[in-house]
Amino acid sequence: MIDPARFIGALDDAGVGLYVGVPDSLMKTFSATLAAVMPPERHLITANEGNAVATAMGHTLATGRPALVYLQNSGLGNTVNPLLSLVDPEVYGIPMVLLIGWRGEPGVADEPQHVKQGRITPSMLDAMEIPFQELGADTDVTAVVGRAVEEAARRGGPVAIVVHKGAFGPAPSTPEQATHEAADGEGDDRPTREAALGRVVDAIPDGAVVVATTGMLSRELFELRAAGGGGDLDLLTVGGMGHASSIALGAALADPARDVWCLDGDGALLMHLGALPVISGTAGERFHHVVFNNRVHDSVGGQPTAIDHVDLPTLARAAGYRWSGTARALDSAGPLIAEVAGHGPALLEFEVRPGNRPDIGRPTRTPREARLRLQQALGLTAESTSDGPAR
Repeated sequence: MIDPARFIGALDDAGVGLYVGVPDSLMKTFSATLAAVMPPERHLITANEGNAVATAMGHTLATGRPALVYLQNSGLGNTVNPLLSLVDPEVYGIPMVLLIGWRGEPGVADEPQHVKQGRITPSMLDAMEIPFQELGADTDVTAVVGRAVEEAARRGGPVAIVVHKGAFGPAPSTPEQATHEAADGEGDDRPTREAALGRVVDAIPDGAVVVATTGMLSRELFELRAAGGGGDLDLLTVGGMGHASSIALGAALADPARDVWCLDGDGALLMHLGALPVISGTAGERFHHVVFNNRVHDSVGGQPTAIDHVDLPTLARAAGYRWSGTARALDSAGPLIAEVAGHGPALLEFEVRPGNRPDIGRPTRTPREARLRLQQALGLTAESTSDGPAR
């Protein structure tokens, strides 16, 4: 396996000046090492992958040095516009290296939302005319990095390194990792996300549509429902990070008389913050938005989000939400959850500790099965769904 520190050293030696991106579980040891060895002015975790490409462009414009943009292949969609309309050789011609975690690689078992994305990742890069190399556990790091940086400079545009699962070896421990791994440790009086989620779910009325964000929160919701019953009206958003609130908005607009609850995370919320003013202006009083804030990208390694200097309730009110507030303890959460239920569109920030139970399971229904179950619970017939009953 590749030593992440050695890989970063090769990038530095090749002239890379800035490291910017969105964490990926497949490359978590790379991210952890980067956080440990790189000063803050040279490493930035952005809200989404398109932001990372634009930030890299600004760095190169100002310094003449290339940047490295790291991301999971599921984030390629967020990069298409800035890659093709800004940094491409036919536009501004900005050299940069894309380090892309290859989730859903053909022949490697993965979650349903990654399968198609993994299958078409090479063809997506080909369609965007972005040259790429693959990085495996036995790859010559110096050669790959050298070729990538040289080709980016020569063509005046992006080149990619696509990372296989298991390519990177262990990383040194970092403060962020220690915080994440000590989620059940002493000194943190915040509730677990699972316990906070249980309080919220208990308060959601029957007949409400519930849209949960991608990652551990959806897995915890599935287990809560499996243990206590219900959940036919739940949609577990297994892909499309940051879009759960807009899915919930679409459901709310379709039936203003029905309660809709969006169960969100801080990293997901930050990824597409522009949804907030749209929600506040159109969603109506039955839209309820709960953000479980642990200040990290929990599902991909516990890297920090940019939420520390954000006052979420103030942000929500500035965006037009009728009510907002923060819950910091289970005992005092009840009245605040009741406020959410009565003053939509409303946003409740629930501060929780990072981490999850190590034995947390995964949903046993496919995304398509979950969609059909939700539509049937809403009273839609097979003829009114997009493809009829499951086959």
